[in-house]
Amino acid sequence: MTFKNTQEYAQQLDQTDPLNKYRNEFLFPKVNGKEVIYFTGNSLGLQPKKAKEYVDEVMTDWAELAVEGHFKAKKAWWDYHERFAEKLAPVVGAKPSEVTVMNTLTVNLHLMMVSFYRPTEKRYKIIMEEKAFPSDQYMIASQVRFHRLDPKETIVEVKKRQGENHFRTEDILQTIKEVGEECALVLMGGVNYYNGQVLEMETITKAGKDVGAFVGWDLAHAAGNVELKLHDWNVDFAAWCSYKYMNSGPGNASGCFVHEQYQGKKDIPRFEGWWGHNKERRFLMEPEFQPEPNANAWQISNAPILALAPYLASLELFEKVGMPALIEKRDKIVVYLEFILQEVARKVAGDFEIITPKERGTQLSVFLHGQGKDLFNYLMENGVITDWREPNVIRLAPAPFYCSFEDMWRFGEVLKGYFVKENLESRD
Repeated sequence: MTFKNTQEYAQQLDQTDPLNKYRNEFLFPKVNGKEVIYFTGNSLGLQPKKAKEYVDEVMTDWAELAVEGHFKAKKAWWDYHERFAEKLAPVVGAKPSEVTVMNTLTVNLHLMMVSFYRPTEKRYKIIMEEKAFPSDQYMIASQVRFHRLDPKETIVEVKKRQGENHFRTEDILQTIKEVGEECALVLMGGVNYYNGQVLEMETITKAGKDVGAFVGWDLAHAAGNVELKLHDWNVDFAAWCSYKYMNSGPGNASGCFVHEQYQGKKDIPRFEGWWGHNKERRFLMEPEFQPEPNANAWQISNAPILALAPYLASLELFEKVGMPALIEKRDKIVVYLEFILQEVARKVAGDFEIITPKERGTQLSVFLHGQGKDLFNYLMENGVITDWREPNVIRLAPAPFYCSFEDMWRFGEVLKGYFVKENLESRD
């Protein structure tokens, strides 16, 4: 497709974009009186307008019904979390019985490791990617120490090749093969937070299973962003946060996947709590735990209703639009953003490099050769909300739900303005 770097052309793309109308379903911050160009859906998605309505509904029920809201609210609290399964399952490629919403991301990964990291004298090693998101590094190392093992001897990191910015699938597969029967668990980020690379999850999952290991995925940057088929890929477990591409609000509840083959079992290691107990017998206050027949068996405490309300509002948009339509727009808008970056580089000799490989979702990570935080600060001051990762990478994530093609063009004009200013100042 031949693109043009003009406002008129960008507006034409928006006019033919079937998702453009959903931009009006979200609230945009403003800088200098203008709506921002928002590139940080990979960090915190924008607020759906309906989120406040759903939160207010809970607050009203609390005020008018108090404890009776558990059963008499329009959306009764005691089974509020069950409203998510049908809507969330298509987003991650699961059966409704395989997904639940609870806790937060790292908490859920810890809980999943209780069930799926079962080290023995022979099989105890964990394979992960180097420089994973720090929370994953801390979580895995602490789990290893909890089992009185040494992280240095237990954790095997797959590294990027010298001089490369992305992981090679063949290197991951080779590492799994080499660790072999010593491998207890493969646990990686499905989309790398730093470079935006989408790993070949199906292929890696099969390789891990072939050597007898459990395989789990941190989908923080994948859920709501890329195509997932967790059930068909035979993934054992996965967890994701809901506040990035899924727009549920800061630090909000995490989604969790447990393959159906592990459900309905009493003997699986698991930290247990009241809300994972058989729903039909929960209020009989029985001393022996009887797990729910689905992923809800991993629930521990009753659901945080005020936190779930905005997530439900966002999921209704996902249900209405569907992941195929979001992915179709994602691919087009990211390619257009890449074109704009190349045009700016060509016209003003901007010294930057896209380090995100073609296996990608919404995010482009841009390496700024010779540039520091001055460029980042300039973008922020001029209404381009992006984020910075050391040493000098800016991540751009045009979420297809609410970003427009005209936003990409406007961003290019702001970026060009910075380099023009820099060139003029260097001559003085």
